[in-house]
Amino acid sequence: MAKKAKFPGQYIWDSYGDWLATLLDGHIWDLQGTWIGWVEENGDVYKSDGEWIGTLSKDSRILRKRTADRRELRTDIPPRPPKPDLPARAPLPPSFSELSYSMVDVLEEDPTIFKRLSDRRPDMD
Repeated sequence: MAKKAKFPGQYIWDSYGDWLATLLDGHIWDLQGTWIGWVEENGDVYKSDGEWIGTLSKDSRILRKRTADRRELRTDIPPRPPKPDLPARAPLPPSFSELSYSMVDVLEEDPTIFKRLSDRRPDMD
């Protein structure tokens, strides 16, 4: 019997322990398999429209400082990658460290953040 290959990606959680997205090859996918963003080498997380929303922590949460300034929209958005084979379910979440008041779990504060277009996008003429 052939062994199933180990999942090479990373599960993204909120502080409640809910699995909300999957990171695979630098791209973030929601649970339905829709490409919703990407992660830079330094851990910065961007939505698919180029809006920065936070940083990927070591425990696989997207965090940002409560007082962080909003950044300009990225115009160098990577092309939409082909849909990969994503896992059907996730393992139990890790134990999360408590956040200080100055840090915010982005997906706990706003679970629908990946579903909206940025308000920083210019209006269409």
